[in-house]
Amino acid sequence: MISPYRERAMQISSRQSGTATIVDVVGDIDLYNSPDVRKVLLEALRTKRAPAVIVNLTKVRYVDSSGVASLVEGLKISRELQSKFILFGLSPAAREVLELSRLIKVFTVCESEEDAVKAAQ
Repeated sequence: MISPYRERAMQISSRQSGTATIVDVVGDIDLYNSPDVRKVLLEALRTKRAPAVIVNLTKVRYVDSSGVASLVEGLKISRELQSKFILFGLSPAAREVLELSRLIKVFTVCESEEDAVKAAQ
């Protein structure tokens, strides 16, 4: 029997590219695991004081409202700290959620990691 939690498994890691911290997210960002995303984003911004946080969403198929809230909180804190907060690699479903909520206009969204790193400079 496969555990239902295995389906919700998510991986989050971070790495450096110059002065930017890149947060790689694999799996859906939903009510179950959005607190983990929030924790990593806040650590990069508040604790590590990263001048730029880039969120890699290339392996995220779905983002629900709690996931959007975690991203918005990261954006809000980055603005308070005068850091850059950039998303890249949005799936069609994730992009649609941000477009329907009209939040796509408040985030800096790039198509590739290369573009995101350039935008972070």
